[in-house]
Amino acid sequence: MMKNVKISLCMLLIALVRLGASVPPSFNYGDALDKTLLFFEAQRSGKLPLQQQRVKWRGDSGLNDGFQQGVDLVGGYYDAGDHVKFGLPMAYSITMLAWGAIQFRKEISDLNQLGNTLSAIKWGTDYLIKAHPQPNVLYGQVGDGASDHYCWERAEDMSTSRTAYRIDEEHPGSDVAGETAAALASASIAFSPYNSSYSALLLVHAKQLFTFADRFRGIYDNSIYSAHQFYASSGYSDELLWAAVWLYEATGDEYYLKYVVDNAVYLGGTGWAVKEFNWDNKYAGLQILLSKVLLEGKAGSYASTLKQYQAKADYFACACLQKNDGYNVQKTPGGLLYVHDWNNLQYVSSAAFLLVVYSNYLSAAKTQLNCPEGQIQPQDLISFSQSQVDYILGENPKYISYLVGFGQNYPLHVHHRGASIASIFSLQSEVGCTQGFDAWYNSAEANPNVIYGGLVGGPDGNDAFSDERSNYEQTEPTLAGNAPLVAIFAKLQSLYGNIGSYHRNEVPVPQQKTPNTGTWKTQAPKTSEVAGVPVEFLHSITTSWSVGDATYYRHRVIIKNTSLKPISNLNLVIENLSGSLWGLSPTKEKNTYELPQWLKVLNPASEYMFVYVQGGDQAKISIQSFH
Repeated sequence: MMKNVKISLCMLLIALVRLGASVPPSFNYGDALDKTLLFFEAQRSGKLPLQQQRVKWRGDSGLNDGFQQGVDLVGGYYDAGDHVKFGLPMAYSITMLAWGAIQFRKEISDLNQLGNTLSAIKWGTDYLIKAHPQPNVLYGQVGDGASDHYCWERAEDMSTSRTAYRIDEEHPGSDVAGETAAALASASIAFSPYNSSYSALLLVHAKQLFTFADRFRGIYDNSIYSAHQFYASSGYSDELLWAAVWLYEATGDEYYLKYVVDNAVYLGGTGWAVKEFNWDNKYAGLQILLSKVLLEGKAGSYASTLKQYQAKADYFACACLQKNDGYNVQKTPGGLLYVHDWNNLQYVSSAAFLLVVYSNYLSAAKTQLNCPEGQIQPQDLISFSQSQVDYILGENPKYISYLVGFGQNYPLHVHHRGASIASIFSLQSEVGCTQGFDAWYNSAEANPNVIYGGLVGGPDGNDAFSDERSNYEQTEPTLAGNAPLVAIFAKLQSLYGNIGSYHRNEVPVPQQKTPNTGTWKTQAPKTSEVAGVPVEFLHSITTSWSVGDATYYRHRVIIKNTSLKPISNLNLVIENLSGSLWGLSPTKEKNTYELPQWLKVLNPASEYMFVYVQGGDQAKISIQSFH
């Protein structure tokens, strides 16, 4: 009998590990997608549209960008928590948005978000077209990072330099020109079914920029030196191949496919096996995109070279899934991919994106991923990506959502100038350059504006995170980190729907220090309330699955403060618990649990959720003490 129990427990653990592949999650990925697109609206520079601007605390800014140079550079996106428009990460972000819109058009459309996604792309491509006034000229930056970082002020009050920096024949920048070509080429595909004339215009600029990048070679931050401290490039070889792949996808012209084959060795396409994908390193992305050409049977005489590209794509995917014979991506104890100390989540989001896309390509070809440690099914790539996304959204040792505004607990002191200072519509007096440091940056209060959808830098290698405005390595959101999320959320929502998730269909309203999550939708929840105690428990089973003869259930419990006063130091006694529990911290007393450290007070009408997994009936929950 004991042997059977051990086998059942072992099988349960296996089921829990694979839960993401077979069981609908508790996260509403569609809501996360909507918030991610809101982040791009919050980052807009220029004259904001009257009707299509949902982030109401932002105003017009940067209206004279390019004026000193005699060129119109109004528009585009601010990079992160500052007000510089860095061309390389901005163009990369547009490429990622466009790739997502191409690959997951149906999934995004089903969520009624294709319009917002295309708007986010077009806000960037309109600017990139302006930044390319001549075939061999590209403005790669507006604003100076050094002077910008000297100030803490709203974009609407900007008093810092708005110098525009360019590359040209005598001052080349093949990396930024190549990435911009990739952005415009991919965007031309995304717009092709809806605006053919705009798509054609994007393609004209993309072709010119690729020719410029290839003919006049050089690293852009040698020409735009003020970018070196912030976005130094490691080289331009990958961007040349990246741009060529996207131009092949957009045109079907064999010239571009021949380019990536002829230059496969010289530019490192078949030589570099990498374990990261980001604004600076495009090798994994182009290797997976070329694998698609091979898997679709379009390689022709180039098949042998494209197989070499695919081998490197497999290396990346296997390294992420920890199946690469020891040459894997590092992970935190909590299971998060860990690539760099600074703003690590941008590397997580881009890796998760590539795995989901590669899964689609493999599934369409009815094949699998071959790793040194065994064959991996396409669904396993999605499951792993989901585990990374769920970590971001709150399934982590800190129980915190690193997507600002999503869930019950998220960073409140985000390193972002506009979010940390009262809006110009509520504080109409100008906030001076250094005045913002004293009045807002150093404030212990939460940001007055919630920058919904901003993916912050995230935890360190030990899953530790400090929600402090000065901790820019962990609390600053970026365009590059956010852009891959749109496609991932759309794909996961299409797979798992809204089961066990909450909805917020209206435009989000800024929250205070203790956020309210909105309305939870569950299957026939059971309500229990302890007499004389102003706390309500809503029990529900969100899913179930079988392992052998045993059936296990995922129980969700929402704790709601039904009183008019805050409740602190709430201790719960949970009896008849035979499985694992997440969301509460155990105390020294048997069967007694408390709220996590970050939530010592449950404010009136606010809610908190925890979950547990076990077979049979729900556990019995009672209150031991509270204040």
